[in-house]
Amino acid sequence: MEIGIEKLDSHEEVMVKTLLDTGATGLFVDKKLIEEYGFKLEKLDRPIEVKNIDGTNNSRGNITYVLEYNVFYKGHSERLRMDVCSLGRTKMILGMPWLTAHNLEINWETREIKMLRCLPWCGRKMTVKQREARKEDKKDLR
Repeated sequence: MEIGIEKLDSHEEVMVKTLLDTGATGLFVDKKLIEEYGFKLEKLDRPIEVKNIDGTNNSRGNITYVLEYNVFYKGHSERLRMDVCSLGRTKMILGMPWLTAHNLEINWETREIKMLRCLPWCGRKMTVKQREARKEDKKDLR
């Protein structure tokens, strides 16, 4: 799946080949991709330990940064926050939290992906009234 990602500050957009991974427990973006395009990162207060499938510590280290940016795919848009780590040849992984939230329909023969369900944080389905309510909710959390 190829998606567009957009920097929040300059609105520069980059197309990224993305892996949909039902075995991944989160959302991940490759450190080299971020460095190459100059995205601004947010340092975590505490690192997140990365484990391999066999339970051993990952040799590429812990997650110490996250990235927030806008994502676009065939009329769908949303803001995501992803963990930054070394992914090797893979540039981005959308794991089970994202897959569950969107309940994709995938035609394996044609490789067509449809978004069946978008939640309130997704830009395509959110009404003006919902956006205003969300802004108020964010103010209450501060």
